Amino acid sequence: MIRINCLYRALFIVAICGFAFAADAKRGWYQFHGPNRDNICTETGLLKRWPEGGPKLLWTAKDLGKGFSSMSIVDDTIFIVGKVGVKTVIFALDMDGRLKWQKENGESWEANPRHRWAVGHSGSRCTPTIDDGVAYQLNDLGRLVALDASTGREIWSVLFSERFGAKRPQWAYAESPLVDGDRLYCYPGGPKGYMVALDKKTGETIWANTKIGERASYCSNILVECEGIRQLITMTESSVIGVAPKDGELLWKYPFRNRRGINISYPIYRDGRVVVSSGYGKGTLQARLTRQGEVFQAEETWTSAAPDNHHGGLVLIGDYLYGSGNVAKGWTCLNFLTGEVSYTADPQGKGSVLYADGMLYCLDERGTMELVPVDPAKRQVVSSFRVPRGGDSRYWAHPVIHNGILYVRHDAHLYAYDIRANQRAVVRTSASGRGREELRAVR
Repeated sequence: MIRINCLYRALFIVAICGFAFAADAKRGWYQFHGPNRDNICTETGLLKRWPEGGPKLLWTAKDLGKGFSSMSIVDDTIFIVGKVGVKTVIFALDMDGRLKWQKENGESWEANPRHRWAVGHSGSRCTPTIDDGVAYQLNDLGRLVALDASTGREIWSVLFSERFGAKRPQWAYAESPLVDGDRLYCYPGGPKGYMVALDKKTGETIWANTKIGERASYCSNILVECEGIRQLITMTESSVIGVAPKDGELLWKYPFRNRRGINISYPIYRDGRVVVSSGYGKGTLQARLTRQGEVFQAEETWTSAAPDNHHGGLVLIGDYLYGSGNVAKGWTCLNFLTGEVSYTADPQGKGSVLYADGMLYCLDERGTMELVPVDPAKRQVVSSFRVPRGGDSRYWAHPVIHNGILYVRHDAHLYAYDIRANQRAVVRTSASGRGREELRAVR
């Protein structure tokens, strides 16, 4: 009975989210982790079990550059970023994986010869954000650009080091910009602007917080409302913080630092509670936000050693968090209300997780994609397949589901799989008439 009630609650919450973000859904998967930045896809009618060997591969796009960033999809265009040579390149593909345009956004992190030791981990990190026909992308070294989404023409750019005195994080910038209304929010982490709001049309600074005093980590902002007050929540290298989007004032701060100062996974918020998780043995923390007048306080409600999520992210379905660990490896289910571990499975498992239509899509860093029903009592893999290799890196890019297609990136390759339960529709073909063809983005 407990499991059934939890499932109903999960489906109810997802249904409500579907209504709340109906307008956003029409715009597509237009930013990192989707319309609400919660990595929940509200589509239905998807396969509950895959054929032997995995779902049908519709196409493969190649030569997209080395990278770990995910993709954004709006209307009939897929936006993805890669490191080509020493440059960051933004690619726009059509829905068959063919190149529409490509545009450079400055040099990549590997271009700096002092950091050759990190070559194995170089590559794109920041997923483009698409809004009102404009694509916003932050490169590894802190160059933020706005491009015309239909042509790739540059509209404006900002270099964090010049405007905000920022020094890039040790492992390069990994934030995906957040757009709300006429503003773009990001965290350069510099003394002239730790967190900033820019005019999305011009790139001019609206406000810049100079008081937070903590360098950027690798986390992206989320925007929530708590007790009637909107706030941006993110993690720095040392803390989880809340900032007022209207003027940049720091609303609250709570210490949260692992032994390397590397916080990556996005926060999760619900009903006045913030959950953050970090690798390198740190674990997961929940803090409750309370308001006294205009002042907020964050107070710890629980901590858990597992999962110590590295960078695959967590998803909240009903009253349970699902994800994986780093040092404390394994796929883990955690009670959101109490912090109690419901299960830990597959001690070697570590990767990213995406939710859609009652199922978890779990991609481990070795390239196995698993389909797992949402069940807080146990983890049962009903289907799995191996994603082909597109380079020599680990499988760190987070997958996306859009219009019944599962998009999975590995390094320079992007794969599109048909996961619709009703696949009677004709598979897209090229001009030559081939249905399952391999497509190449031309450099």
